[in-house]
Amino acid sequence: MSAQSRRYINLPNRPPDLPFSDGVLVGDTLYLSGRIGIDPVTGLAPESVDAELTLLFDGFQAVLREAGLTMDDLVWVQVYCPDVSLWERFNATYVKFFSREFPARAFLGSGPLLKNGRFEMLGIAVKS
Repeated sequence: MSAQSRRYINLPNRPPDLPFSDGVLVGDTLYLSGRIGIDPVTGLAPESVDAELTLLFDGFQAVLREAGLTMDDLVWVQVYCPDVSLWERFNATYVKFFSREFPARAFLGSGPLLKNGRFEMLGIAVKS
């Protein structure tokens, strides 16, 4: 596959020195990098779980939108969380972002996440 068939997705507000893309669109498939709900003012995850989840999903949707996709185009999602007791809290927000069936998903306990994050989510979406 040639590099010309790839489109690198980077949101306009991301720091230019990060050594990865927000997503890579290859044909009809978008590979989304791990994302944490970071407050753009502090550079850290907010103290509020709900505020962090809002930032996380807003950012994820922005990358999907930039590639012409939506949350309903996700086919696989992986979530890392250092505190698995937050699983139900995560799910309560997660389900609000889909209008159809849910993608395959893993919710994994992890060590500490960058920027004091409680959740890091990555995924794969396919244009329908």
